[in-house]
Amino acid sequence: MRSSLRFVSIAAVAAMLAAVPGSAQKTTGPKERYEMDVATMSGFAAMGGGKGGLGGAMSLAFGGDPNSKVAYQLLLRLGSDQGPTAPPPKGDHFFQPQAKLGKSVPLIAPERKEGTYPTEFERPKGRLLLYWGCGAKAGPGQPVVIDFAKVAAGQVPPNLFSTAVPVLREVSQANSKSYVDWPNTKGGKQPSSGSSLIGAHRVASNVGSDINFTLAQDYMQGLSASTTIQPDQSVMIRWNQLPAATGYVAWTIGGMSRGGGKNDVGDIVWWTSSASQQFGGGLWDWLPPATVAKLITQKIVMPPAQTSCQVPAEVKKASGEFMLGNLNAFGPEANFSYPPKPAGNAVWNIDWTAKVRFRSYTMLMVGADFGGMSGSGGGSTPAEPEKKKKCKGPLGIPLPTC
Repeated sequence: MRSSLRFVSIAAVAAMLAAVPGSAQKTTGPKERYEMDVATMSGFAAMGGGKGGLGGAMSLAFGGDPNSKVAYQLLLRLGSDQGPTAPPPKGDHFFQPQAKLGKSVPLIAPERKEGTYPTEFERPKGRLLLYWGCGAKAGPGQPVVIDFAKVAAGQVPPNLFSTAVPVLREVSQANSKSYVDWPNTKGGKQPSSGSSLIGAHRVASNVGSDINFTLAQDYMQGLSASTTIQPDQSVMIRWNQLPAATGYVAWTIGGMSRGGGKNDVGDIVWWTSSASQQFGGGLWDWLPPATVAKLITQKIVMPPAQTSCQVPAEVKKASGEFMLGNLNAFGPEANFSYPPKPAGNAVWNIDWTAKVRFRSYTMLMVGADFGGMSGSGGGSTPAEPEKKKKCKGPLGIPLPTC
C-alpha cells in the first residue's frame, strides 16, 4: 500500500511540474525583430501634411478645414542580433502599389548626435496642475500641484506620472546589435490619402533573412470629435465610434501666464480621462489589445463603446480660454513569425518576428477661434459669447483671440 501511495504522490508531483511554465516548449531567437506602427490622424492632428502637433493646428490661422483632413503615419523599426554583412546596416521595406509609397522605403541606421549641453540653467517658475476623470466636476484630491522650481531642484513628488501603463517598444537601438528605421535622413514622406496597407510586405536587409508577411488589417478609420462648452463651463467631448477601436483615452492641456517675468511659465493645466491619476506611459502611444483590455477594467482607458467624456469645469476655468487636447483610439495588432511553430515540444528556433500596431487619433481645440473654426470634427461651442481680448496660451504661446 505504501508503494502504491508513493507512486501516486510522485505521479501527482510530476503532473504539476509538467504544468508549470518552465516545462513549456522551448524557443530560441528571434534573430530579427520588426515593428511597424500605423496611425490615422484626423482633424487638427492631420493639418500641415500629417505633421500633427501644435504647429499643424496653428496652420489653421492660414485657412483650411480640419474636418476634411485625414493623414497617415508609419514608423518602421528593424533590430537584429547579427552584424551587417557589409557595414553599415541598411534595408528596405517593399510595399504593394496601393500603399502609394513607391517600390520601397529605405531603412537606415540613425545618426548619433553629439554635442555640448549647458550645465547651468535658471530654474523655471510656474506650476503644473493635474486633473483626471470624466465628469462635470473634478473629483476629490484635485488638482495635484507640481512646483516646477522644486522639481528642477530635484524634489520630484512621488507617483507623479503613470506606473500602471507601460511603454511597449520591443525594438530599439539600445537592445539591438544592428538597428535601422524609417523615417530617416534618406526619406520620411508619409503616405497620402487613399493609401492601403492590405496585401504582401517584404523587408530585406543586410542584417538577416528577408521578412515576409501579409496584412489583412488596413489603416483605422479617422476620428471625428467635437467639443462643446456646457452652461456649467465643463466641456463635453463627443466622437464617432470606430469599429476597430479597442479603447479610448483623452487629454487636454491649457494654462494662463501669470506675468511673473522671465522663466515664469505660469500655470499649466493637464487633464486626462483616466479615472485615476495616470499620466504618461503608453497612454498617448500604441498599446496591444490585451493591455488595453486590462486598463479598461482599471478604468484608466475608456471602453470601445464609449463615445463621450466630460472635462470638469475646474479644468476649463484653470486652463483659461485656450485648451489643446488629444483623443487616442487604440486599435488591433497583427503578429507574424518564421518559421512556423513546430508541433509538440520540439524546440522552436525563431528566425524573425514582425509586429504591426494600429491606432487612430485626433487633436482637440477648445476656446481658440481660428477663422471661426474650433474643435475637431464638430467645433467648440461656447455657452454664451464672451468679449474677445488678446492673451497668451499655455507656455506663453500668443493667440490671436481669446
